[in-house]
Amino acid sequence: QVQLVESGGGLVQPGGSLRLSCAASGSIFRLSTMSWYRQGPGKERELVATITRGGSTNYVDSVKGRFTISRDNAKNTVDLQMNSLRPEDTAAYYCNLASTTAGSIGSYWGQGTQVTVSS
Repeated sequence: QVQLVESGGGLVQPGGSLRLSCAASGSIFRLSTMSWYRQGPGKERELVATITRGGSTNYVDSVKGRFTISRDNAKNTVDLQMNSLRPEDTAAYYCNLASTTAGSIGSYWGQGTQVTVSS
């Protein structure tokens, strides 16, 4: 019904940048709130950034000024531009689609992409 596929993870040095991308299938993308979550080693999954269908964004304090979430409703994609990366940003990053559209109500997850920040 809804499939999310993340890409763009990898190994980067502290201070470097990565851009994550999430491609969504289905027709509800443009009506849905999209988010990026992450789960570091031994940590709980945390919300990193959210973008509503109207384009409003919100970020966890630890990434404000460094990360930028954006969406392209024509391509059904949501990106996370990550700059000034720190070792504590190391985590598996997950794309999430939250739908309130009748017939597709629910929370959908991608398989995750690993980001490792290390020298």
